[in-house]
Amino acid sequence: MNATLKCLVWDLDNTLWRGTLSEGDEVTVPDAVRAVLHELDTRGILHAVASKNDHDHAWARLEALGLAEYFVLPQINWGPKSESVRRIAERLDFAHGAMAFIDDQPTERAEVRYHLPDVRCYAAEQLSELTRLPEFTPRVSTVDSRRRRQMYQAGFERDAERAGYAGPDEDFLRSLELEMRIGRATDEELSRAEELTLRTSQMNATGVHYSDADLRALLADPTHEVLVISMSDRFGPHGAVGILLLDKAADAWHVKLLATSCRVVSFGAGATILRWLTDRAARARVHLVADFRATERNRMMEIAYRFAGFEDSPCACLATLAPADSIQRLHLVPTRQPESSTVRLIAAELGVPTPSP
Repeated sequence: MNATLKCLVWDLDNTLWRGTLSEGDEVTVPDAVRAVLHELDTRGILHAVASKNDHDHAWARLEALGLAEYFVLPQINWGPKSESVRRIAERLDFAHGAMAFIDDQPTERAEVRYHLPDVRCYAAEQLSELTRLPEFTPRVSTVDSRRRRQMYQAGFERDAERAGYAGPDEDFLRSLELEMRIGRATDEELSRAEELTLRTSQMNATGVHYSDADLRALLADPTHEVLVISMSDRFGPHGAVGILLLDKAADAWHVKLLATSCRVVSFGAGATILRWLTDRAARARVHLVADFRATERNRMMEIAYRFAGFEDSPCACLATLAPADSIQRLHLVPTRQPESSTVRLIAAELGVPTPSP
């Protein structure tokens, strides 16, 4: 069971720090523990807390030690630690198998293991070896993984402000100062692009997984575009949120794959991408053809295509495409599109001249 972990939940007393805070100890954190915190953070593994302590006292101590910034969703209370770990997993939307828990007390580890058998538990004595274990060693390191904590922290702030916003949703989106970038994939972004094709299910138009080698082959083909979509706002980066694979033939642009992260659906990411693509195709005077293959989870992607105007309509441009099993080909004769009123878009040119209006 060596699948990479996504979050390590820490006990505090005699685990993160030496001593017991509630007994008046002047708790300290060894340099070796700080090194583990920092190293796992740079690998994109989140840190959280499940501790039986007074919340305000313990959090103030974490701040004084300069460590509070490392932790998301601290659960510092007198309840069962299994409930704290469960709440953290639910808020992060992580499967229990992606969660780990470390504690010096065998009874606490047993309590978590009993109620949450998929959560991997570690003794405090194992701290020094965590960075050498395969489950704490992601296969690749990307820009997004190295700033994953900051993205989650920004997301929690964003969610809190949205929950308290009383005006229309469009006004809230405008207040976020959203910015989307659509650009050709760089070498470093390919790993994140592969991950998006693998993990994105609800907003994946075909459910097809493109490997790193597949994406590199398309990058080397002058007729193809491998485009990565990223977003940010005034709270911080959303990171890479989508991938678009496009085959540019003379009379039609063929969208082989469009996949976007579900966490940016509510910000209109998919609609913004499709409006931009439709506008660029209209400027180039080509049709658009999009592959769609229904899965158990991607009904939302079909709705996005249909809402953008794609239809099951016959056209000569479809005859030039090689047949593909179980793939539905949706067609659109594009027209110029207005700019988004809520998202500032910075996009690569697609290598075609812009005709006169």
